[in-house]
Amino acid sequence: MKKHAAITTESGRYFLTDRIREEVNFWTTEQSQGLHPPPAQKPVPTGSRTVPLPDRAEWSIPPCDLQAAIAGRESHREFAKESLSLDELAFLLWACQGVRKQLHEAAVLRTVPSAGCRHPFETYLAVNRVEGLENGVIYRYLPLDNSLVVERTVEKLPVLLTAATRGQAFTGQAAVTFLWTAIPARTEWRYAEASYKVIALDAGHLCQNLYLACEAIGAGTCAIAAYNQQLVDELLGVDGDEEFVTYIAPVGKINRI
Repeated sequence: MKKHAAITTESGRYFLTDRIREEVNFWTTEQSQGLHPPPAQKPVPTGSRTVPLPDRAEWSIPPCDLQAAIAGRESHREFAKESLSLDELAFLLWACQGVRKQLHEAAVLRTVPSAGCRHPFETYLAVNRVEGLENGVIYRYLPLDNSLVVERTVEKLPVLLTAATRGQAFTGQAAVTFLWTAIPARTEWRYAEASYKVIALDAGHLCQNLYLACEAIGAGTCAIAAYNQQLVDELLGVDGDEEFVTYIAPVGKINRI
């Protein structure tokens, strides 16, 4: 893994501004050079096992009032032992990264906004209690195919997930933990050095949709940005440079008082 310079208060605040856009020569981006963009979805390795997800027309998801969902949204760190149904998981995945329309191979309209329609994220799932899926397995969402691909089986997944999130035990106690990785090259293709702030903003869009969707199914989540980067990247089997975890959100049913 590459070593990087330490962030200072000055550089951190600079990151939050948009001054970098004045310094980028957009005529030299990969897009301007006519280079092909990275694919909108990571390829599925040959021989991998996939699990189809139910289509929207098949879901048994109750209607949810948006005002009530926004008013009721809060972070939850305690979950019931109840499992999620496959319908419910499919709904949550659709809410945060579902496809509305594919324009071409590398441009996809989704249920969340993304700078330049670049959508730099992949969604991984550490599954403990989801009907129809194996416990202790890490899956990856394939939004273009509405399915999951089995990435790896992990012995003692809850224990390793807790360790990777710096002892936050509720990550290993959730029915399923969402782990989003960024593939910066998707956004860099268009925005070069101006990519990184908008990638961070994009992450907020997808996790807020997850919060609101949880309200519709009697579930809860808690967004996590504190984790051990090396451990969590190793857990998913990503390289930590071209793809790395940026956001985590455990999900489970909750007991409302």
